[in-house]
Amino acid sequence: MGAQKSLTVCLLFCSTCYSLSRFCSKLKHLDLTSCVAITNSALKGLSEGCRNLEHLNLSWCDQITKDGIEALVKGCSGLKALFLRGCTQLEDEALKHIQNHCHELSILNLQSCTQISDEGIVKICRGCHRLQSLCVSGCSNLTDASLTALGLNCPRLKILEAARCSHLTDAGFTLLARNCHELEKMDLEECVLITDSTLIQLSIHCPKLQALSLSHCELITDDGILHLSNSTCGQERLQVLELDNCLLITDVTLEHLENCHNLERIELYDCQQVTRAGIKRIRAHLPHVKVHAYFAPVTPPPSVGGSGQRLCRCCIIL
Repeated sequence: MGAQKSLTVCLLFCSTCYSLSRFCSKLKHLDLTSCVAITNSALKGLSEGCRNLEHLNLSWCDQITKDGIEALVKGCSGLKALFLRGCTQLEDEALKHIQNHCHELSILNLQSCTQISDEGIVKICRGCHRLQSLCVSGCSNLTDASLTALGLNCPRLKILEAARCSHLTDAGFTLLARNCHELEKMDLEECVLITDSTLIQLSIHCPKLQALSLSHCELITDDGILHLSNSTCGQERLQVLELDNCLLITDVTLEHLENCHNLERIELYDCQQVTRAGIKRIRAHLPHVKVHAYFAPVTPPPSVGGSGQRLCRCCIIL
């Protein structure tokens, strides 16, 4: 095992981490997802013996605190990918330790780390200029200050997942788009304050955008999609567009999207102004595209055979 340079395992007990630290000094990849027995002490053991770690997944190891992160990064400063999804005890102070030691970090996942605020994200951005992928979905305390820090410090950013960050606005995404031209994937689900203005900025400044989720962004209209579909990213790169619960979207949006020749999937659940006819038309122009939508029946189906009730087809999946 000591000669291996890459290994993915799931450990059940902290003591195993100490064994790894003694015999796996060349270990680079380690997956500890949902190993709930992992504590700060275990991370200290990894730090002392596995100094070549580059990729570490600690998702849902919810006993970890800032003290464990501090111990970890002091010894594993070469980390390039760190997954802390669901580590609910982590605070901004933990991100300060990452800022101070992990200057090679390119992937950071903080999904559902609900105690994280702008202060922590600003620290990460100022210390980790190589950041290419950041997930802060469910970090509901964040504001445009985090987007500003990303835009000013992380020009290599390719992936931003910020679902359910309901305080983010057009102003923050405008600054981000104007500085992060490498963006390829954005998850903005339930960023309920953004409008067509954000789409206009992405259309102008982010020509490499391939996947965009705007589900539950109820202020988005057909006009915003028009700008997106007429842009370089829309006509040459866009593959996935999610518009679930965008209540102002109509069949006009589907007409605009006919310009997106690489489009592979569109999500339209609960877009109540989109019709079957509109979907049929875009399929005629883009036969390879997958359109996911449903239409509830207008009236219940009639019963058959007196007391026997007929099972209904409650929806049609397109």
